[in-house]
Amino acid sequence: YTACWTSVANPIDFNKSHQASSFEMNGTTRSNPPDGLFDRNTYRCVGATVSLEGKASLFGVCEAVDPDGDRRLSIYSSQGGQVTREHVTGTGKYDGMVLSSTVQMLPPFPVIKPGTSHGCNVQSGTYRLK
Repeated sequence: YTACWTSVANPIDFNKSHQASSFEMNGTTRSNPPDGLFDRNTYRCVGATVSLEGKASLFGVCEAVDPDGDRRLSIYSSQGGQVTREHVTGTGKYDGMVLSSTVQMLPPFPVIKPGTSHGCNVQSGTYRLK
C-alpha cells in the first residue's frame, strides 16, 4: 500500500552537527489493488528524529484505523536510512496479526510552511491474520 502524510515538527537546531525534533504526522493509506486489507486507513504517528555528528536515527509509534473501525498499533525506526516497521497489536481483524514489511520512501514534496513536511512511502510485505 501507499501511505501519505503531513507532519508538524518541533525542532532543536543546536548547531550544524547536532539536531533533534519531535513530530506528529497524520495520513491515509491506499492499497494496490484498491479495496485490499490496508485500503482507506487513516493514521497518526508521534516520534522523534536525532542527528548527531552525521549519524541520524528515527523512532515512531503509529495508530491506524480502517473503515470498519478496527485499529492497529505499530512502531518504526530507522538508522542509516533503512526503515523497519513492526506490528505491535490490533483490534478486530488485526488482533493477533503477524506482519513483515519493508518501507520505500518516495521523493520528497516541497515544503509549503516552515515546520511542516509532506511525504509518501510504499510499504510491501506479508501478513497473516489470526
